[in-house]
Amino acid sequence: MNALGSLVFSLLAIAALIALAWLGVGAIGLDMVFGVIIPYLAILVFLVGFVYRIVKWAQSPVPFRIPTTCGQQKSLDWIKHDTIENPSSGKGAFLRMVLEVLFFRSLFRNTKAELHNEDGTRLVYGSNKWLWAAGLAFHYTFLLIFVRHLRFFAEPVPGFIQLAESLDSFAQIGVPILYLSDLGLLAAVTYLFLRRVVSPQLRYISLPADYFPLFLIFAIGVTGVMMRYFTKVDLVGVKELAMGLLTFSPTVPEGIGSLFYIHLFLVCALFMYFPFSKLMHLGGVFLSPTRNLSNNNRAVRHVNPWNHPVKTHDYHEWEEENRDLLKAAEIPLDNEEWHE
Repeated sequence: MNALGSLVFSLLAIAALIALAWLGVGAIGLDMVFGVIIPYLAILVFLVGFVYRIVKWAQSPVPFRIPTTCGQQKSLDWIKHDTIENPSSGKGAFLRMVLEVLFFRSLFRNTKAELHNEDGTRLVYGSNKWLWAAGLAFHYTFLLIFVRHLRFFAEPVPGFIQLAESLDSFAQIGVPILYLSDLGLLAAVTYLFLRRVVSPQLRYISLPADYFPLFLIFAIGVTGVMMRYFTKVDLVGVKELAMGLLTFSPTVPEGIGSLFYIHLFLVCALFMYFPFSKLMHLGGVFLSPTRNLSNNNRAVRHVNPWNHPVKTHDYHEWEEENRDLLKAAEIPLDNEEWHE
């Protein structure tokens, strides 16, 4: 499938999901299916799939230390050691992992390569901080929106959720108040999409697995913005539905509206798609041997545990076996005890 085909296929898949929810609720009246059964199924698929992938990764043997490093390895005392980029201890590896997970440290250092000159023979490396900024904004705005939505599953609303809402709406723009995370999420997803479309290299290697999650998250954001700022929904009914799901006593209130069920169905689709997609880097980053291992290869010898035992024959043993021939040929011997 070419780049255009991947893009069109992903768009049609999102359109089909939206049409399915709209027809199921608006035309057929399957409120119970889209409001209760599918959310429970989505959570079950997400949990089972997530745990399965983590267990499979955790069972993968890693006999050698293969960390990704870009700093000076620990060696001689007078050579400065980069404790974060090339850690030699578990503490350093933990610190590097924290910086990677919270601040995308490796993406911050990422550079882009371009060919310049008229004949395209000059390779130039430049900064690529926009990708880092968009990725950071996308993940943190998504997290903030997730935290804000927890208010529908708690009564009374915990203080940390109220604090998150206050920080998100500190600009006090419009009525209802504009959440900055809504704009940040849509802007970040739009940038990540345009980056794949504009760049010929990225467009060539992009697959439906790259476009589909972007379109899905964008559709979730758009339907959420429409419900908050344009088409109003019954928030009391939404909270009643959410509390019923949480307490395993589901009820489907009347008059919530088709747009909410479309939004909910897209969220459920994201949950079910998550464990089987590239989005699983959420859990995989903690199990990546290129990230979570310290680099102590100079201090510790790591032997592959499943190697077939092989009898070694080092140089000193070979020299001892052939020392008479070596001496006769006047070849210097390493072991001075053999010199006469």
